[in-house]
Amino acid sequence: MQDATRHYINGQWVTSIDGCELAVENPSTEEKIATISLGGAEDADAAVAAAKAAFPGWANTGPEARIAALERLMDIYKERAGEMAQAISHEMGAPIALAQTAQVGAGAGHLKNTIRTAKSFAFERPLGDHAPGDMILYEPVGVCALITPWNWPMNQVMLKVAPALAAGCTMVLKPAEQAPLSAMLLAEMIDAAGFPPGVFNLVNGDGAGIGAHLTAHPDVDMVSFTGSTRAGVAISKAAADTVKRVSLELGGKGANIIFADADEKAVTRGVRHCFNNTGQSCNAPTRMLVERSIYDAAVVTARAVAGKTEVGPADVEGRQIGPVVSGVQFNRIQYYLKQGTDEGARLIAGGMGKPEGLSTGHFVRPTVFADVTPDMTIWREEIFGPVLTMTPFDTEEEAIALANDTPYGLTNYIQTTDKSCARRVARRLRSGMVEMNGKFGGAGTPFGGTKQSGTGREGGVWGLEEFLEVKAVSDWG
Repeated sequence: MQDATRHYINGQWVTSIDGCELAVENPSTEEKIATISLGGAEDADAAVAAAKAAFPGWANTGPEARIAALERLMDIYKERAGEMAQAISHEMGAPIALAQTAQVGAGAGHLKNTIRTAKSFAFERPLGDHAPGDMILYEPVGVCALITPWNWPMNQVMLKVAPALAAGCTMVLKPAEQAPLSAMLLAEMIDAAGFPPGVFNLVNGDGAGIGAHLTAHPDVDMVSFTGSTRAGVAISKAAADTVKRVSLELGGKGANIIFADADEKAVTRGVRHCFNNTGQSCNAPTRMLVERSIYDAAVVTARAVAGKTEVGPADVEGRQIGPVVSGVQFNRIQYYLKQGTDEGARLIAGGMGKPEGLSTGHFVRPTVFADVTPDMTIWREEIFGPVLTMTPFDTEEEAIALANDTPYGLTNYIQTTDKSCARRVARRLRSGMVEMNGKFGGAGTPFGGTKQSGTGREGGVWGLEEFLEVKAVSDWG
C-alpha cells in the first residue's frame, strides 16, 4: 500500500501537523492502495500562509515568465502521462484505456489551451479611443482555494490550477480524498517545473475539515469548487462572511432531446454518452427525451445498447465501463434504482445488484428506465451512475418544457437534422451549454451552468478571467 500521507506546502513535502489518516481504495478490487493524511486546521493555515507570502512575488512576475513555467509543466506532464493514467485508473476506477486518453488528455488539453489563451490575453488594455489615458489592468485575484472532485481528476484540477497560475494567483489545492494520488503526482510535476515555493500548495483532507476551513479562511481571496450542489450551497454561505469570490461548478441533469429526424445513430450515441465514465459526469445526458413517433424504436435501441455495454475491472484493456468510485456511491445508485421501480418507471435494462461475475468491486449494471415522468425521483435528482431515463414528447414546445423542468442547468443536448429547429431550441434551453448532434465544444469553450448547476465559467478566456480582478486607472499616459 502506497504511503501518501504528506502535503505539499511552500515547495516541500511535509507530514501532517494535526491530521489523521484515511485509506484510499481501488474501486475495482476494494483493496486499500494508499494512505493519505486528512489534514487539519493547522495544515490548512500553513498552506494559506505560504500562498499569501508567495503572492506578491508571483503576481509581479510578468505573464511571459508565468507562461514559460506552464510550458515546462506541459513538457513534464507529457513525459509522465503513463504514470498519471495509472494513478487515475487505480484511484477512481476509470478503465485504463479511458484513463490514458480522455482522463489524462483532458488535463493536457486544458493546460495547452490555458497557455494559448494567456499568450494572446491583454493583461493591460486601453479603455477606448473615447477616453485617452484610461487603462484597464487585469490583475490576479489573490490566494485561491481550489477544491476538486474525484470523477475527472485532471480535467477539473487543471481547469483551476492552470489558469490560476497563468493569472498570477497563488493557491491551495484540496483534491477529493477518494482520488488524491493524481493530484499529488501533479504536485511533483509542478515542483519539477520550478514554480516558486508557496505558489502552489496541496493539502489532503475531506470537505467537512479542510474544505470548510479554507472556504471560511480570512486570507483566502477566492474559492473555486467543483462538486455537489449541496456542498456548493454550504461553501457560498461560509464564504459570505469574508466576501470572497466564489466560482461553483455543480451538478447536472442534462436532457438529450431526440427529434424524429435525428440521424440514425442518435439514440445509440446518447446511451453511450450517458454511460461514459460509468455515468460519473455532471454533464452526462441522463434524461433522453424522444419524439413519440420514434419513441418505441428508441426504447428497443437503448435496451440493446445497454445490454451490450460491458462492465469490468479498470486494469483490463478494452472499451468496458469500470466501477463507480466507492461503496457509498454504489449504495446511493442502488437507492435510486429501487426508487425508479417503486415509483412506476418501466425498467428495460439493468437494475439493482452487480453485474454477473463481478462480486468484488463497486460495479453497477448499466440501467435504462422508460416512461419516466417529471414527478419521479430519478427524473429530478442527479444519480451519478450509468442510469438513463427515457420520456416521450409530442411537440417542440413540450420538449423544451420537459428539458427545462429541473433545478439544474449545466448541459443539454439536441439531435435533429433541422438546423433552424436546433438553433431555435438551443436558444430556449436554460443551461450553460448546449451540444448538438454529437459534436463537442472546441478548445476554450466555457464550461459551466445556470440555476443550481453553479456560477462562473471554466476554460478559455472565461476561465482565465475567473482568476483576475479588473482595475481601472486614469491618466495612464
